[in-house]
Amino acid sequence: MARVFSLLAHGLLGLTVIGAIVVSNCAVFARPTEGPRFSMLECAYYCVGIASIVLGWYFNICFVRDYSSGDGNPIWGPGSWSDYIRLLFTNPAASSAGQDYTIANVVLLPMFSIVDGYRHGVRRPWLYFVCSLFTSFTFAFAFYFATIERQRRHRRLSAQVPG
Repeated sequence: MARVFSLLAHGLLGLTVIGAIVVSNCAVFARPTEGPRFSMLECAYYCVGIASIVLGWYFNICFVRDYSSGDGNPIWGPGSWSDYIRLLFTNPAASSAGQDYTIANVVLLPMFSIVDGYRHGVRRPWLYFVCSLFTSFTFAFAFYFATIERQRRHRRLSAQVPG
C-alpha cells in the first residue's frame, strides 16, 4: 500500500507542477484567436512528451514493484530515489547513459528553460525543471517546446492585428 501511495503522490506532484506552469502562463495557454487549438508542432511535442511519461511510468512502476521492500520510504532503501540513482550506475553502459541523462536533466534543462524562458517572457520557467522531477526529462522539454510554440503562434497573430 505504501508503494502505491508513493507513486500516487509522485503523480499528483507532477500534475500540480504542470498546473502551476499553465496557471502562471494563462495568456500563453489561451486558445489562439485564429487557427487550430493546437498546431501540428505542438501536437508532436505533446505526443512525444506523453509517450515518455507512459513509458517512464511503466518502468517506474516495475521498478517500485520489483525493488521496493514495502516500507514506503521514497528517499532511501530498496525501491527508493537513492536506489534508483544507484542502479543508474550499475555498469559502464548504464553509467554512460545515466551521467548523460543526469547532466542534461539537472544542468541543461534548467539552464536552457530558465534563460530562454525569461527571454520569451515565460513566467516561472524554473518550473519546467521541477516538472521533470515528477514527470520525465523528455516530457518537461517537450512541454517547454510546446509552450514556446504556442507563444510564437500568439505573437504572430497579434502582429497581424492592425493597431
